[in-house]
Amino acid sequence: MTIKLKEVLESEKSILRNLYSLYLHELSNFTTHLNIGVDGIFHYEELDDFWKVDGLSPYFITLNESIIGFILLLERPFLKKSNDYGINDFFILNQYKGKGLAVQAVKKIFEKKQGQYFIIQVVENKRAVAFWKKVYSELDIETIERQDLVDEELCLIQTFSI
Repeated sequence: MTIKLKEVLESEKSILRNLYSLYLHELSNFTTHLNIGVDGIFHYEELDDFWKVDGLSPYFITLNESIIGFILLLERPFLKKSNDYGINDFFILNQYKGKGLAVQAVKKIFEKKQGQYFIIQVVENKRAVAFWKKVYSELDIETIERQDLVDEELCLIQTFSI
């Protein structure tokens, strides 16, 4: 099973919007700051910025040409400080979790984009925290980790170089 990353075109925005609603629904288990819209969809208001702001780079994660998730990579010039990249949002459909495909996707992004990274997880999202710790262990990545409030949520923040 081969994972590929594909830059999301603006013409594919509606697909990404649908996946973001699923992602935000999943995140709503760990925060009180996400609410479903009156139309029954979790909305990501900044989605249109992905094609207007340099350094917001969405990628579809594909398996055998089918979309199974996405990664939102932050990079320069959007990032201004010491990090070159940040994995802001990362989502895999439930049926593909636990099969090593998410780790493959992370490896692909690290092969494509090397530099100083940061990754943030909501502390309460134990599955995400465990996933990233597994990635760091499997790829032999040394991280510096700290806790901080991000948008009023207690988060773990790891920084490292690839």
